[in-house]
Amino acid sequence: MQAVRIGAYLLRRHLSGRKRYPLVLMLEPLFRCNLACAGCGKIDYPDEILNQRLSYDDCMSAIDECGAPVISIAGGEPLLHREMPEIVKGCLARKKFVILCTNSLLLAKKIDDYKPHDSFTWSIHLDGNEAMHDKSVCQRGVYDKAVEAIRLAKARGFHVSINCTLFHGADPEQVADFFDDMTTLGLDGITVSPGYAYERAPDQQHFLNRTRTKELFRGILARSRGGKQWPFSQSIMFLNSLAGNVAYKCTPWGNPTRTVFGWQKPCYLLGEGYAKTFRELMDDTEWDKYGVGNYEKCADCMVHSGFEASAVQDMVRHPLKTMAVALRGVRTGGAMAEDIPLDNQRPAEFVFSGHVQKKLAEIRTTRGGPGKPGTKTTVAAE
Repeated sequence: MQAVRIGAYLLRRHLSGRKRYPLVLMLEPLFRCNLACAGCGKIDYPDEILNQRLSYDDCMSAIDECGAPVISIAGGEPLLHREMPEIVKGCLARKKFVILCTNSLLLAKKIDDYKPHDSFTWSIHLDGNEAMHDKSVCQRGVYDKAVEAIRLAKARGFHVSINCTLFHGADPEQVADFFDDMTTLGLDGITVSPGYAYERAPDQQHFLNRTRTKELFRGILARSRGGKQWPFSQSIMFLNSLAGNVAYKCTPWGNPTRTVFGWQKPCYLLGEGYAKTFRELMDDTEWDKYGVGNYEKCADCMVHSGFEASAVQDMVRHPLKTMAVALRGVRTGGAMAEDIPLDNQRPAEFVFSGHVQKKLAEIRTTRGGPGKPGTKTTVAAE
């Protein structure tokens, strides 16, 4: 059902000649989290920002503005949001496919607030086996809680997938064994992506560059007949790009992001400006200034939020090529495709702190100044 509905959506836009359109809305109703992962660039905001929430109405407006068929709700930890059950119901009422991303620590407590639905999927954050994941999230015992949550959700009749981010030093054999273990749990999907170097992340040394990413994914996929034995949620052509067999340009408008700051420019990974409306995001963002080969910050990126939509567009345009890759599996040997040259990329601009200060000023103005009561415009944390 999902493949048919999303395929029809893509085909209509392809036939209409539209160059840019959204595929997945990345909805971040809050940044607050109950973990402090070293690779996260979103947990060190001032408390005044961490305490902000998009309300139910804010979220529904974003969904209606954007029109994407898939809503991926992330954060922060979405289950900290009091209105999250209503937000999910609102998405489903609009006939959207909903992916609720969680670190799972609150899932057992909150699961009765949700009901199984054909268009609803829990996406559990797991960055590898016990040693890999607990190191990634900087806390012991989280892997075990995540596995318990997967079993609980599956027993309750929910669709369940995992989202896995891999960093420098990941061992292909260990990752392959991890995917085997996850598959035996009856998962409905695996989303995998190389880590992106958030400029605010505490740990910068363990992010992958593009060459290491391709070598890592070739090593992983070689252990599964080109990725055919694991239930990946992503397109076969995105996996094909991770293995270095094609070099896509990114399509950041395919995964637009709405946060407490606004519509994030240019993408989920870079916050270099914010638009008040989705239309403003699409019309006013200087898209050609970003992406691999255009901007220094994008040089090492191969993340799904930038390239999955590129792969899907390639599938729509070249179905026979896609069918060939799907039948034989992703090629994991031989020469890699020539990568995008970096000779003409512009240097990085470190402007993010300015947006943080601007948001703080807005919050303090609304509240009547630091420490003073004022009108609440957001939903409080639980």
